[in-house]
Amino acid sequence: MNGASREALAAARERLDALTDSTSVDAVQLADELAAVTALLDREAGLRRVLTDPAQPGEAKATLVQRLIGGQVSGTTADLLSGMARARWSQPRDLVDALEELANVADLTAAEKSGTLDDVEDELFRFGRIVSSSTDLRAALTDRAAGAPAKTELLHRLLGGRAKPATERLVTRLVTAPRGRSLEAGLESLSKLAADRRDRMVAVVTSAVPLSDGQRQRLGAALTKLYGRRMHLNLDVDPEVVGGIRVQVGDEVINGSIADRLEDAARRMAS
Repeated sequence: MNGASREALAAARERLDALTDSTSVDAVQLADELAAVTALLDREAGLRRVLTDPAQPGEAKATLVQRLIGGQVSGTTADLLSGMARARWSQPRDLVDALEELANVADLTAAEKSGTLDDVEDELFRFGRIVSSSTDLRAALTDRAAGAPAKTELLHRLLGGRAKPATERLVTRLVTAPRGRSLEAGLESLSKLAADRRDRMVAVVTSAVPLSDGQRQRLGAALTKLYGRRMHLNLDVDPEVVGGIRVQVGDEVINGSIADRLEDAARRMAS
């Protein structure tokens, strides 16, 4: 997002945090209602253009929001949406993207309050690895001919009772409403949002064998010192990594595996 939209999203995130700090606000209900409005505006291009038209007074747009959905969502959700309508957005699509992000953050906040946020982070990562290793599963979840109810049922069979409720809700929304993203990109985005809830970064660590608790702690401490932020480790095992580890933080790869050092040596010899 560019300038105006970035500022509008930041303000909406602050408002969401203030709302979910209240024990009287049901964060899960808020997430569901924000997701429903996201789906509405994703379908209705004309409506999202009206709500982001800089030529229209902010108060008039807020009144329109109240008139259209005020009776269909909670007062908390309606007030949050009215505030977003008053804000300035660089382009109509940014409002929809922001609503989707707020819905996901609300679900992650509910997980944080229940003490399951760490589990949700890990489950999102593991689910992504399962999808990447199963061509058939990925095809079923991304099949455009399959309807949302069928995908929802498939995910419930896979995750129901095995993953935290927040994980199932987040993955189901992503799969049934990808909004042009790949499944992998969507899962990565959710993982980053989860890490942001604790003001920490995510490191994907690949090793030939599972790391011990001591190794995980030492690696986490080293990465925290290196990046200046707390680090959440998503651990993966790949037997092809002959020794050492491979660590990826965002787009940066810290490569310490024996296999890759051998490949580098072979390339130097070939040249």
